[in-house]
Amino acid sequence: MTGRDRPNVKARPVPRADRRTESEKHGYGSGVPEIASRRRTQPPPPRFVFEALTNPERDPVRPWLILHNDEQRPTIAEAVEPNLVVWTSIWPWRPDARIRFDITGPPRGSATLCWTLIVDEPVPDRETTVRMRKRVNELINANLRFTFG
Repeated sequence: MTGRDRPNVKARPVPRADRRTESEKHGYGSGVPEIASRRRTQPPPPRFVFEALTNPERDPVRPWLILHNDEQRPTIAEAVEPNLVVWTSIWPWRPDARIRFDITGPPRGSATLCWTLIVDEPVPDRETTVRMRKRVNELINANLRFTFG
């Protein structure tokens, strides 16, 4: 039966995403707490966001990964071009922390960037969690975003 011979069938709605956490969906398991997450669009396509996250010094004229004295340069724990980057911790006092970046969007349009802060037990107190969340948000949704114009 060709496409022309098929009866007119309505498309079924796409099922709603399952209720697993981001870390469970991505292999971190249910025992790894997510302590913060933010989703925001970035002006360039996903491949440029991926490149910026995997090579922060790519444009020395517009640096964006400007670390504080109590922070360290992250390394790439995992990367799948152009949709996934996982950084190691930027905090020497919290080496178990990971920052996961999920990048989606059309090849020629704006990207949607979701970052998720993941830690091992014990989860930091509320004040520390807020400080960590604000810092990642500053680096990604302010510094990085501004380099794209």
